[in-house]
Amino acid sequence: MSFEILASVATLSNLTAMLAGVMLGIVGGALPGLTATMVIALLVPFTFSMAPLAALLMLCGIHAGANYGGAITAILLRTPGTPAAAATVLDGYPMAQKGQGRRAVELALYASGIGGLASVLVMIFLSPVVSNVALMFGPSEYFAIGVFGLTAIVGVAGRSLLKALVAAAIGLTLTLVGLDPVTGYPRFTFGSMDLLGGVPFLAALIGLFALPEAFRRSARMIGQLREEAPRFDNSHTSLREIGEMTPEAVKSGLIGSAVGVLPGAGGDVAAFIAYNEARRSAKDKSQFGKGDPRGLVAAESANNGITGGAMVPLLTLGVPGDAVTAVLIGAFTIHGIRPGPLLFETHLETLIYPLFLGLIAINILMLVCGFLFSGPVAQIVRLPRSFIIGGVIVLSVIGAYSMQFSMFDVFLMLGFGALGYFFEENDYPLSPIVLAIILGPMVETNLRRGLAMHQGDALAFLSSPISLTIFALAAVTVWFSVRSRKATFATTSNA
Repeated sequence: MSFEILASVATLSNLTAMLAGVMLGIVGGALPGLTATMVIALLVPFTFSMAPLAALLMLCGIHAGANYGGAITAILLRTPGTPAAAATVLDGYPMAQKGQGRRAVELALYASGIGGLASVLVMIFLSPVVSNVALMFGPSEYFAIGVFGLTAIVGVAGRSLLKALVAAAIGLTLTLVGLDPVTGYPRFTFGSMDLLGGVPFLAALIGLFALPEAFRRSARMIGQLREEAPRFDNSHTSLREIGEMTPEAVKSGLIGSAVGVLPGAGGDVAAFIAYNEARRSAKDKSQFGKGDPRGLVAAESANNGITGGAMVPLLTLGVPGDAVTAVLIGAFTIHGIRPGPLLFETHLETLIYPLFLGLIAINILMLVCGFLFSGPVAQIVRLPRSFIIGGVIVLSVIGAYSMQFSMFDVFLMLGFGALGYFFEENDYPLSPIVLAIILGPMVETNLRRGLAMHQGDALAFLSSPISLTIFALAAVTVWFSVRSRKATFATTSNA
């Protein structure tokens, strides 16, 4: 990577975008209910006028910042700001109860930074290898990749796999709306010109992820507009303790990176796996769950370690590794960039290398911003809930309208918001819908092309060693995800 690439990252606009992303992520992550996925989904439409690199750096900054921000309220209020911070509660909150809240937040910040940097290194070394292999892909291999991506549904299924499959079926059905990708014939448009291009992805995204939380809090938090003010004491961690925790942070960051590469295994899964590994390898296990800093460091390093790992399948194959990278695909799309192996051929020095360097800078900025602003951010949870709810609804409407200046998109977004609210109230996961909307066209198009090439012989999809390997990896991923879900729920129930 040349000096010119470094200079392209270190521009005022890119640095401002990274700083803004990290701060927005920390604040959004600290607010219970506002996940990284929601914050990114809300802000993707507002990046349309930005340069592609600056937009992606800001959104990646939000992702990293939100993963750390979720730890603040997890530690101080026993309320995970993001799902990935659920494991942080196990030892973080007991530390705060002992008067070590600031120390716990500082350890979480340090662990998040180490985990994030470890994941970026994994991404830098692994992405080119996967990309070179992917250049040999044809319809059979891309169909296998689509199926592999759909195995993520198991990882994001929650407690009911059946409900996740129902959600995925709805998502796959929605991909049939619009022009047939092979014949160009309109399907399920019901005579509407607005649906010829398919269901607007960002309208669906904002409606599914942002509005349900606002609806739910409006219904449930009347009369409860303020949270209890968190205590941010004067305890501090030490350089000696940081040195002692570094091996655990590095190990857990690598665990998070490895888990992130597998579609569907999100930060919550990675955090619990790393937490269990830290407890298993500890000589003294008696303090885990009672305020052991090793458990806190393991959970936080792993849930931020997933950021780089999840980017590997996104950049190299165009397959989202988790819900956040599913949203990031929308950001790539609105900027005219198609993730996949050709990205490393056409945008290597203009996007890929600068993105690698930018992610390193983002994790460093997160450490600086977290150290300076964790105290003030911890007080933001005292904001009246009505302000946050109103802001989410306004941003949702503006974001849906701004992409095509169409009220149809706004009404569609509200419809998806109602659908998302119904789903969440009945414990149906939303991520399978988005994953199916993204991967459905890839699966359908390459299935039909492959069958046409092989005169309808479905077994031809297994004749390629690469596609056969990918199908085997899909089976392994399903097995791993099922085991991880059982371990996660077992740990949660025992906590």
